Amino acid sequence: GELIAQLPGFREEEVIVDTDATSTIEFREGKTTEELFEALSLGLRDYLRKCNFKSAVLGLSGGVDSAVVAAIAVDALGAENVVGVSMPSPYSSRGSIDDALALARNLGIKCLEIPITDSFKAFKAQFSEIFKGLPENETEENMQPRLRAMTLMALSNKFGHLLLTTGNKSELAVGYCTMYGDMAGGLAVISDVPKTMVYELARWINSDYA
Repeated sequence: GELIAQLPGFREEEVIVDTDATSTIEFREGKTTEELFEALSLGLRDYLRKCNFKSAVLGLSGGVDSAVVAAIAVDALGAENVVGVSMPSPYSSRGSIDDALALARNLGIKCLEIPITDSFKAFKAQFSEIFKGLPENETEENMQPRLRAMTLMALSNKFGHLLLTTGNKSELAVGYCTMYGDMAGGLAVISDVPKTMVYELARWINSDYA
């Protein structure tokens, strides 16, 4: 009943196992952070290959979700095939922008900075008379992620990148996301990963993987 051999998960491997010494071979599936990372990386790599994509693009907010997705993408595709995009708005902090740029440097990926301030102002201006007298609320807030989605999709269409979304399972479970905004894309890499596990992945990436 003891484990005598176990091959690595989520990658091809070949080994000859001599079973003469035991009558039982136990299969044990580990549930470690490392295996989760490898599963997500393999899933992303296979999806791109099967859909005939060569590269990926994603928005970099400076937060942990997009950072983890970017790290997975680099592992799966190589840094040269991943493009990050910072899209500051009037409400973006300098710290979040700097974090996104620092992440791109650390991972060795190309990072585009495309501000959406002017387009946001122009879009709001279209509703100046219609919304006159009404307080600003989530309507205006949701314009920003939708403008970001349009920006990312333009890059995806023009250069043939697969757009990766970065929402985690906790956000999706409670509806903390914007339709046609941060939910837009071709593959939601961590949509089945709760936020607590996202932090665990980030800690592992910064320690063991790095």
